[in-house]
Amino acid sequence: FEKLCSISLSHINVYACLVCGKYFQGRGLKSHAYIHSVQLSHHVFLNLHTLKFYCLPDNYEIIDSSLEDITYVLKPTFTAQHIAHLDKQAKLSRAYDGTTYLPGIVGLNNIKANDYANAVLQALSNVPPLRNYFLEEENYRRIQRPPGDIMFLLVQRFGELMRKLWNPRNFKAHVSPHEMLQAVVLCSKKNFQITKQGDGVEFLSWFLNALHAALGGTKRKKKSEWGQ
Repeated sequence: FEKLCSISLSHINVYACLVCGKYFQGRGLKSHAYIHSVQLSHHVFLNLHTLKFYCLPDNYEIIDSSLEDITYVLKPTFTAQHIAHLDKQAKLSRAYDGTTYLPGIVGLNNIKANDYANAVLQALSNVPPLRNYFLEEENYRRIQRPPGDIMFLLVQRFGELMRKLWNPRNFKAHVSPHEMLQAVVLCSKKNFQITKQGDGVEFLSWFLNALHAALGGTKRKKKSEWGQ
């Protein structure tokens, strides 16, 4: 879900408690994460931005390779070789909850009335040229955008969603599109929402044009990085 402190509602310096799964801001003395660790004796926390693990209230970093599965779920990575073979194998993966699934063929949570957007996002995730471009973050990580431009958020969130949908090491056989949809609401100026049904065709048209523009494309002949 959205990386937001459950108490302060801040996006800054957010830690996930690995015991109960709740999000808290900070880890210093009297911070929300610190107080939580003392009150409930929950001691292992993950910084959702740096992906580093800490023990609270002692406040020291935990270095343990057994925790890498957690960081991979938060930020899956794909090599060019892995991407090239995605359509050549149909190997089922086993999620950590015991269910089996085929990477790329997983459910998206229906938060309220976002099924119209989910259908479009799932369809786009199975268009190989588009999928392959967004699975490799290096393709668009260095694209320069004007200061204060919020539209590039769509590119970042769509890339994150693609990598989670195609992750062969998911915790469950479904993925939350919450952060992707929050970016849609913001960038569309609430023309497309989570709480109200929208038109799938209109959303598809707007979304592809918005991605195209955010990646440097124009309404004329210039192409963006991934297509017309």
